[in-house]
Amino acid sequence: MESTEQQHRIVVVGGGVAGLEIASTLGRHWRRQKRTKRRTPTLTLIDRESAHVWKPMLHTIAAGTRDVSYQQTTYLAQARDAGFAYQPGELCGLDRAAGEVQIAALYASDGRLLVPQRRLGYDTLIIAIGSQANDFGTPGVAEHCKTIDSRRQAAAFNHEVRLRMLQCLAQDTDLSIAIVGGGATGVELAAELVQLIESSVAYGAKGLAERITITLIESGPRLLAAFPQDISAATQARLESLGIRVLTEARVSAAEADAFVLKDGRRIPASLKVWAAGVKASDFLADLDGLETTRANQLAVQPSLCATRDPDIYVVGDCASLTLPGAERPLPPTAQVAHQQAQHLIRYLPARVQDEAAIPNFVYRDFGSLVSLGEYDAYGSLGKFGLFKGVTIRGRLAQYSHVMLYRSHQSRIYGFWRGGLVWLVDRLNSRLRASIRLD
Repeated sequence: MESTEQQHRIVVVGGGVAGLEIASTLGRHWRRQKRTKRRTPTLTLIDRESAHVWKPMLHTIAAGTRDVSYQQTTYLAQARDAGFAYQPGELCGLDRAAGEVQIAALYASDGRLLVPQRRLGYDTLIIAIGSQANDFGTPGVAEHCKTIDSRRQAAAFNHEVRLRMLQCLAQDTDLSIAIVGGGATGVELAAELVQLIESSVAYGAKGLAERITITLIESGPRLLAAFPQDISAATQARLESLGIRVLTEARVSAAEADAFVLKDGRRIPASLKVWAAGVKASDFLADLDGLETTRANQLAVQPSLCATRDPDIYVVGDCASLTLPGAERPLPPTAQVAHQQAQHLIRYLPARVQDEAAIPNFVYRDFGSLVSLGEYDAYGSLGKFGLFKGVTIRGRLAQYSHVMLYRSHQSRIYGFWRGGLVWLVDRLNSRLRASIRLD
C-alpha cells in the first residue's frame, strides 16, 4: 500500500475515546520508529473541539461537580506529546475517489472567518465521530431542551444551571429540572445534580434544596434497560431516596417552554429541560459519498471494522454499526465498545499500512457495565467474561471500578507514568479546591 514517493497518510476524524486512543498510541509507536530512521506514516487527528473530555464524564461537567478545565486534554498539546498532527474543524464532506476529506470552515463567535473550508488527503481514513442524543423528531425538543453530548454542550448546561440556581436564591423562585432518558447518562446526571445542590447548600446557599425539584422521565418500564433487573430496581430506589421523582413508562410527546407533555396528556413542569434519550450518529453521515448507513445514521462496517463499501475507510465507536455473527442486534454505542475497537485497530493497523496484511475480524468481549450515582452509590454488572461473569456489584467496589475505567483511559492517551501523575494531580485538586464549580 505504501508508495516510495510519499508517506502513507492516516487521518482520524473524531477525538473521542476511540479516536484519541488511536492517534495517541499509534503516534507514539511511529515516533519511536522514526528514531531508527524507518519510514513511517503521517497521522492527523481532526476534531471540531479544541480539547477532549472522556464522554462518560460529561454529566459531571454538566452538573459542575467536576471542573472541565481540569478534566480536559487539549488536542494541540496532546498532538505534540504523542507525535501526531491536529487539525481543528468538523468533517463536512468526503471525496472517496480523490481520497480527501472536506473540513468545514471555522468562525469566531462574532462571525469572523478564522479558517476557510479546506481539504485534506488520506490513504487510510478512520471515522470516530461518536454519537448524539436522538429526539426522534419530538416537537419542541430542539427549541427547548439542552443536550450534553459534547464538552461544549456540557459546559454550556453547567453555566445555565448555575444561573438558574442564582435566580432561585436572588428572586426566591423555584427551579424545576426534568431529564428525559433513563439510561446511564440521565441517571448519572440526576444524581450529580443532587450532589451539586447539597454542596451548594454546604457553601451557604440556604434553602436552595427546597426550591429545586428534579424529575427523571423514562419511556420504558424500568431505568437502565441494558443492566440486570436488580440494578435497575436498586438504582431507582436510591434516586428516589435522594428526592428525585422517577417516572417510568412515560413517553414524551412534546417539549414546551415550561414543561414536557407526555403521551397520556400529563404535563411535567420543567423550567430547565435535558434530553438524554436515544442515540444516533451525526445527520451528515446519512449521505457521505455513498457509504452504507443505518436508520440511526451509523456507518455499516464489516467485521474487520472497515466500511462495507470502502476498504480504506475504518469506522469505530458510536458511529459504527456492527452486528457480530450470531447476534441479533448491533453492538451498543458504549465507551467499552469504542475502546475495544480502537485497540483492535491499534494492534493490526500498522501491519496493514506497512505490509498490506489483512486486519482480522473484531472480537468483542462484554466485561459488563457500571453506573455511578456520584458520591451516593454505584452499581455494576460484570458481564459475560471473566471469573465472576454475571455477578453484580455495588458500593465502594463499583465506585472504585468506575474510577479505574477513567484512569485506564488516561493511561492509554498519556502513557503509564504521565497518566499516574495526572491522577495524583486530580487527587490533590480534590483536596485543595472546592467540590463544585463556584466561579
